[in-house]
Amino acid sequence: METYGLEKLGILAPKAVYRNLGPAQLTEAALRRGEGKLSNTGALVVTTGKYTGRSPNDKFIVDTPAIHDDIAWGKVNRPISKEKFDAIKGKLCAYLQGREIFVFDGFAGADPAHTKKFRIVNELASQNLFIHQLLIRPTAEELAAYGEADYTVLCAPGFKCDPAVDGVNSEAAIMIDYEAHLIVICGSQYAGEIKKSVFSTMNYVLTKENILPMHCSANMDPETHETAVFFGLSGTGKTTLSADPKRKLIGDDEHGWADDGIFNIEGGCYAKCINLKEENEPEIYHAIRFGSLVENVIMDDETREFDFDDGSLTENTRVGYPVNYISNAAIPGVGGIPKVVIFLTADAFGVLPPISRLDEDAAMYHFVTGFTSKLAGTERGITEPQPTFSTLFGEPFMPMDPSVYAEMLGKRIRESGAKVYLVNTGWAGGSAADGAKRMKLAYTRAMVSAALNGDFDNVEFKHHDVFNVDYPTSCPNVPDEMLDARGMWADKDAYDAQANKLAKLFEDNFAKKYPNMPAHIAAAGPKAK
Repeated sequence: METYGLEKLGILAPKAVYRNLGPAQLTEAALRRGEGKLSNTGALVVTTGKYTGRSPNDKFIVDTPAIHDDIAWGKVNRPISKEKFDAIKGKLCAYLQGREIFVFDGFAGADPAHTKKFRIVNELASQNLFIHQLLIRPTAEELAAYGEADYTVLCAPGFKCDPAVDGVNSEAAIMIDYEAHLIVICGSQYAGEIKKSVFSTMNYVLTKENILPMHCSANMDPETHETAVFFGLSGTGKTTLSADPKRKLIGDDEHGWADDGIFNIEGGCYAKCINLKEENEPEIYHAIRFGSLVENVIMDDETREFDFDDGSLTENTRVGYPVNYISNAAIPGVGGIPKVVIFLTADAFGVLPPISRLDEDAAMYHFVTGFTSKLAGTERGITEPQPTFSTLFGEPFMPMDPSVYAEMLGKRIRESGAKVYLVNTGWAGGSAADGAKRMKLAYTRAMVSAALNGDFDNVEFKHHDVFNVDYPTSCPNVPDEMLDARGMWADKDAYDAQANKLAKLFEDNFAKKYPNMPAHIAAAGPKAK
């Protein structure tokens, strides 16, 4: 039996090893093993049990002398000793003895000059299907010449840690050893942990090659090939807005910005499914078909139809599929230097302008700040909108100091002359807590299109004194009154109070997290009155 070098990792006696099976074989294996069910579209549907999202408290970086000074240690980047890591890895490998093992050898990074080889070793066929679709799949010739991987991921949800013995926080652990080029994931069946571990690895490696890694989506004009990137936290519309039928999709989540352009780190998409409707997001809706992996979406056992509005298992329902399931995908996922940079936020306070233009200092401020907000009722005890500030719009995946990435983005914006916009996909005319409605997707799409097409170049802008940004007074296919955040509120005093409250939260967050940031960047942020 060919073991593809697993013995070097300490996996000595597997029952069987399957390398780079196709979607049909992996789906069949997952069904045979009872890992999931088929939907009426042919997609494989699984539930992930206790863990229905990432588990940030269970993520660790192995602290070794070679990388110690590179890492921004703290609550996000928690250290674990080499000894503890090796002990858990050894027990996990012993757990895999006598079991079927699924191996995927693939690539991260669509630009051949910066591609890295990743070997993913899975206990579950369903998770191997997921990563087969999410990373870049090698051709038969590339697989034959694959050789040794640059990085290896060991993933076994069935192996549970013992916190008292293993020195971790729960039964789950997600650990990256940058020096050993090894990632270990155990205890969690949520497939996103594999994807984000690869991303976290690339976010360290690429900076060493003078490439800015970005938690963003990207698309491209099919005629001019001009590109745009979209930064945003979960729920802000990053995947939805970049899947524009009038433009080529480069990728929906992870990219690198090199001197000569951008490239997709992945070969697939991982989209949220909650409240998914064909008329609003047709590209994503039709990507849920054979070869896709659907997580935690409620399905009728008889009709095998999905209920996308049912969030009883989690609001974080997901589907993973290859990027070529999007009809207008750019293959390979590479593009030119971005002409437009868009920061997306979903403001549940309902006070940020729907779209505003940022100068370079304001761009740095909002990139570092990474604001969006949680809704009242999404967690116990939350009765009003709660701010979420995630550095670089992807703090959990950025191992180095934020200034490293911020300075790289600033340099890229200066050199490219890219225009930067802040787009609020959240609530308008009132806060979410007061029952206001979210900005219509059609209007948001029109604003984004205007930014991409240069329609704002000759439009009058007004300055918002509290948020310290400039917003346009007109936009094609959007009523003028929908561009004025304050004007949409019936009670202007209530708007002013809410706007100043949010501005103060911005100020407090920035002062606490970035006390050493240059004064000109700090001055570019909101100013509460």
